[in-house]
Amino acid sequence: MLVIGILMGVAVGLFFLARMIAVETEGRFVQEDPAVLAAIDERIAPVGQVALIGSPEAEAAAPTVAAPEPVETTLSGPQVYNAACYLCHSAPGVGGAPVLGDVAAWQPRVARGLDTLVMHAIEGYMGEAGFMPPKGGRVDLSDEEVASAVEYMVEQLPQ
Repeated sequence: MLVIGILMGVAVGLFFLARMIAVETEGRFVQEDPAVLAAIDERIAPVGQVALIGSPEAEAAAPTVAAPEPVETTLSGPQVYNAACYLCHSAPGVGGAPVLGDVAAWQPRVARGLDTLVMHAIEGYMGEAGFMPPKGGRVDLSDEEVASAVEYMVEQLPQ
């Protein structure tokens, strides 16, 4: 046990001696080398600069090409159905929603008129069978897009 303790003490002493010699020689010959210092400076250089609004740097960096204006597109009835209506109006139907093409479920609704169907789809509707959120929960859709989706679903009914 004593021998192992002495050997461990010698190993720790050699470790610190080697470390002291390495720091002295590295500091003199490696870290003072201009090529090493330039490589270190390059690695830790900042990748960008902060430019405050209104400063000359920010104005110089401002893009010279104007961004294109967004183009508004109107979705068709099938596109709106696939994007917003499909989840509830596909089989088996969610929350009492009539399934696309189910004549028995759609007949009482169509009997009230297309305008009423469109109004309920846009404004939302609480019926006996369930709840229709306004615009099917997609408030980003326009009234025309919702109306075209309702018309599409009614057109899918067999004649």
